[in-house]
Amino acid sequence: MTDEERSTPDHAPADAPADVPADVLDEAVSAFVEDFAYAWGAAGNPRMEGRVLALLLIVDEPYLSSARIADLLQASAGAVSMSTRALVNLGFLKRHAIPGDRSHYFRTEDDVWGGFLAGERDYVRRINSTLEFGLDVLPEDASRPRTRLTNALRYMTWLVGHHRKMLAEWQEYRDSTLAADAQAAAGAPALDTPAVDAPAVVAPSLDTPEREPGS
Repeated sequence: MTDEERSTPDHAPADAPADVPADVLDEAVSAFVEDFAYAWGAAGNPRMEGRVLALLLIVDEPYLSSARIADLLQASAGAVSMSTRALVNLGFLKRHAIPGDRSHYFRTEDDVWGGFLAGERDYVRRINSTLEFGLDVLPEDASRPRTRLTNALRYMTWLVGHHRKMLAEWQEYRDSTLAADAQAAAGAPALDTPAVDAPAVVAPSLDTPEREPGS
């Protein structure tokens, strides 16, 4: 057995990705990550979450470990842990498990925002349940609080149906444009793409913006 063979662990998970040679991001990729994070933060969300998501979007790897994310972003393990947890809860990231490996791995779906939209419906349903509980504990004569909670419940119920419709429209638009691109690449006549209004979807901000004095 050679020295090289002795230094190679025989218990490495077969599913583990090859190490990325570079310890830092190149200039163009780093610029994309920071620009994306700035746009993410402008929506009222933590910029660190935007940096993590941007990295998983642009690297040509099926998944990255939390340690690798921290190395590439030159961020603390705690900041990466908080950001990945939040992004998983929002539906932007997925956890990836490797048998025999206790490290935490994360990946993105090919349709990141479609996954977010589907996941946000679960969030809305949880809020629905909480509002229903609030109505149950309120006395019948508490008319103003009951009106507020009832309207909130009606809005959330409407929003679930709207999300379902919006997700279906997005999937139709996505699939039709993919088919049109494939036809164009093959030199065939382009397919008609349905005119679907595709609203911009961003991560929900849980922070309430401060009101301007006098507003």
